[in-house]
Amino acid sequence: MKSLLTLVLLFSLSVSINAQSNKEMTFEGEKRIKNLRMLTDGGENAEAYLSFDNKRLIYQAKIDGFECDQIYTMNIDGTDKKLVSTGHGRTTCSYFLPGDTAIIYASTHIADHKCPKNPDFSKGYVWKLYDEYELFIASADGSNLRQVTKNDSYDAEATVSPKGDKIVFTSLRDGDPELYVCDIDGSNQTRITFEKGYDGGAFFNADGSKIVFRASRPITEKELQDYDELVKEKLVRPGTLEIFVVDPDGRNLKQVTNFGKASFAPFFHPDGKRIIFCSNAMSKDPRNFDLYMVNIDGTGLEQITHNETFDGFPMFTKDGKHLVFASNRFNKSKGDTNVFIADWVETGE
Repeated sequence: MKSLLTLVLLFSLSVSINAQSNKEMTFEGEKRIKNLRMLTDGGENAEAYLSFDNKRLIYQAKIDGFECDQIYTMNIDGTDKKLVSTGHGRTTCSYFLPGDTAIIYASTHIADHKCPKNPDFSKGYVWKLYDEYELFIASADGSNLRQVTKNDSYDAEATVSPKGDKIVFTSLRDGDPELYVCDIDGSNQTRITFEKGYDGGAFFNADGSKIVFRASRPITEKELQDYDELVKEKLVRPGTLEIFVVDPDGRNLKQVTNFGKASFAPFFHPDGKRIIFCSNAMSKDPRNFDLYMVNIDGTGLEQITHNETFDGFPMFTKDGKHLVFASNRFNKSKGDTNVFIADWVETGE
């Protein structure tokens, strides 16, 4: 009887610890998310995006001894993790295609099996737009790989319309990083943005009628000079990025945010009326990024996460009941980023 009582007490303690651990995954003020679960545990894992049936995630990670990011898939509960890129070069920005039997991602492996060099940070914090990046479509397990773009310039950041008919991506083929839209097979690649500045990280809304993206818009003579000098070296300074929306044909371009800070990784709420995104807009430390929600007209700003490090790359499930995002919270090692999923709480729930 004593051993049984001990077992019961240990079980109760375990449940209590687990409940407390789950509770501690969130911070004070994070009323929109609950039941937060960590899907990866260690290394650099980010940009996890849902399959069309919402049962799997595709994401990029620097783990397993690789020197730079590779593409993986896993179930929505974090099980069955699989490498689906070649294991060569650097990869980024992966997405499922309609039917979930194929994927699209960007990779540098055609140019060189080794990882390309990191950008020169003597110019400050910059992103490198590697010319070696091209878009590839493959079967969901990584087989049957075929090249979609071939421009000897940066082609990356591809995502797919929920309608299943279009792909949007960023390219430097015309000398400025702009958005392009093409058919689902990669044909009919058409430029849709034309203003000076970096345009990228684009996503369609639920019915495919709008695209949300991040963009820099240098204005002053100093900003323009800095931008032009960096772009010639295939570099972008992401210190000031705002959120914009546009139609898939390039019409009705509108700016949503105007913080003068770094706002990126925007994604539409399934209702099409709100946008969730990552920003350091309200942070004293420019490295502290949280998730925010805003109406598509720029009103009703709401801070969603209150983490002192990094929260980013949010994506809703189709029904709006769950939110997937990447975070540095509760990592084992400094610099680790993990993928999380949470229940989404609407006002009044």
